[in-house]
Amino acid sequence: MNFVDSRIVVEPLNVMPVFGRRFEIVERKGIGHPDTMCDLLMDEISTELSRLYLKESGRVLHHNLDKAMLAAGQSENRFGGGKITRPMKLILGDRATYRDGDHTFPIEEIGAKTAVSWFERNLRFVKKEHIEFEFVIGTASPELQSTLKPHNGAAMANDTSALVGYAPLTKTETAVLETERYVNSGKFKSEFPESGEDVKVMGFRDGHSLDITVAMAFVDAYVSSEASYFQRKKEMHQAIKEFHDEKGYFKDTKIVINNLDKSGIGADGLYLTVLGTSADSSDSGQVGRGNRVNQVISLMRPSGSEAAAGKNAVSHIGKIYNVMCFSMADEIYRKVSGIDEVSVWMYNTIGSKVNEPRAVIVQPIGVNENDRERITKEIAMVVQDNLANMGRFCENLVTGKFMVA
Repeated sequence: MNFVDSRIVVEPLNVMPVFGRRFEIVERKGIGHPDTMCDLLMDEISTELSRLYLKESGRVLHHNLDKAMLAAGQSENRFGGGKITRPMKLILGDRATYRDGDHTFPIEEIGAKTAVSWFERNLRFVKKEHIEFEFVIGTASPELQSTLKPHNGAAMANDTSALVGYAPLTKTETAVLETERYVNSGKFKSEFPESGEDVKVMGFRDGHSLDITVAMAFVDAYVSSEASYFQRKKEMHQAIKEFHDEKGYFKDTKIVINNLDKSGIGADGLYLTVLGTSADSSDSGQVGRGNRVNQVISLMRPSGSEAAAGKNAVSHIGKIYNVMCFSMADEIYRKVSGIDEVSVWMYNTIGSKVNEPRAVIVQPIGVNENDRERITKEIAMVVQDNLANMGRFCENLVTGKFMVA
């Protein structure tokens, strides 16, 4: 075994897989949720900046854009259409390279342009005038910038960190994820245009029963009265119920939409927004508070120490290993028979080569003792192959191939 191989550890666990336990809690924040917006926005800005660095300098330069806050604006909600009285403010922070030799990079211009484009493509009612920008992006120390300079063909880790991914998704995780995707689909929005993109789905499984709680921002321009709100909410509930009946995730599924609603007090008792997101008046967001890179927040699963969104895709293991752990776990589950569930951990220290992690720990569940040797060897082969192709993986990460929220 070589330097990296000696750090691959396969440790079968004799524990109950998540899907076999009595309780399971899973959350999914939709694309219009303030936290998800921050994650996806900053990751897209990092992607666009990386493309510019590659074009002008021939390599991805130092940057980490994983600090952002979307401060909620202010609105006046009315049946038939309210108005924005104060725009949202997007505060973009952390570090980037502004100059490389003769090249100067317009960081703030790229950030604002990319953000406006993202909003217009993903949220139907958010326009340029609804957003203010504040930039607090500085430059990194020369020491940190040096991690991007190739050392024997590999970048050095920008941080000391440990990440984890797992596979497969349970029925609960799938049900929560697909519920949000359904209510934010073009089909659903066409049928229910008053449904905003800010959707949060919480799933609580007790045995074979699933409780689904949906928080969904309504767009007040499409709501003519309190009665129409509750009627459309009832129709949405029926549509979601039929979706679950068709999918058949669980025979016993209870669905609740907008649990805080109160009748008899007009617009003030309803979840109304002007722009289809709570960020227009009531809820702020931050990078790292949203979905994990496998699209859900699963409270019964292991969790790493880093958010992936906005981090440098060449040197920051908080992003690279975060995505790779889930990718490897999925590949192991698909390719290695005799496993009920698997978790993959990766650990490295700052200044070490990105493609030579200090440890890769794979923990399969449900391994028969007679299959242990075969499974261990097959898992090691998958890990070795992924580490050998780390460069290509990072190239795909740089171009935005992988979702991070």
